[in-house]
Amino acid sequence: MSPHVLILGGTAEARALAAALCARPGVRVTTSLAGRVAQPGALDGEVRVGGFGGAPGLARWLRDEGVDVLVDATHPFAEAITANAADAARESGVPAVVLRRPGWRPGPGDRWHSVPSLDAAADLLPLLGHRVLLTTGRLGLASFAHLTDLHFVVRSVDPPEPPMPPDTHVLLARGPFTVPGETALLREHRVDVLVTKDSGGAATAAKLTAARDLGVPTVVVRRPPLPDGVTAVPDVEGVLERLELG
Repeated sequence: MSPHVLILGGTAEARALAAALCARPGVRVTTSLAGRVAQPGALDGEVRVGGFGGAPGLARWLRDEGVDVLVDATHPFAEAITANAADAARESGVPAVVLRRPGWRPGPGDRWHSVPSLDAAADLLPLLGHRVLLTTGRLGLASFAHLTDLHFVVRSVDPPEPPMPPDTHVLLARGPFTVPGETALLREHRVDVLVTKDSGGAATAAKLTAARDLGVPTVVVRRPPLPDGVTAVPDVEGVLERLELG
């Protein structure tokens, strides 16, 4: 019987893993998307959209669909999904692997301020600047809604959800971004502080270089910890080795 791999997707790594697995004969691949992005990129293999109904629903789906391996390749900040995946894997007895790109690390010249949450980032902002480039996604803007004296440039793939700061300019864009483009953006909007989550990867890292070159301080929201007993594999090759398909 062909092995069935379920990928909890939504990231570039998930897309690359689906392509790599589909290139191997006899492997059935299903990628599950939460449905938060209106127009996701093309994916190899089968695709399902929507939630499972928490950990119990996911465990039931794993059993009903004969899944042999679960790969959590969601965004590093998809904390609830990762917790549900770990619980479902334990409940169903299906082996699980977490695929997480490495986080960013500050280098010489970076003016980083590491914080544990969006609320903590909001608390720090008035001390650092008044014109903010906010690249934390379309959700969670409520943490900044009370900052009425600051101007925000909010960039996300899809339109952000209210509540949001009253003085907000929305930019809809999808990476990858370039250093020249990010430098021009920071200059055009006279940004004097950048806020980002530690998403890792190269697609959106150019803003960090541009901020460093311009001397713009950067507030970096740290990743939530993985569930107890869960460790991450940093790349597709590592997952294939775990699955003995490398």
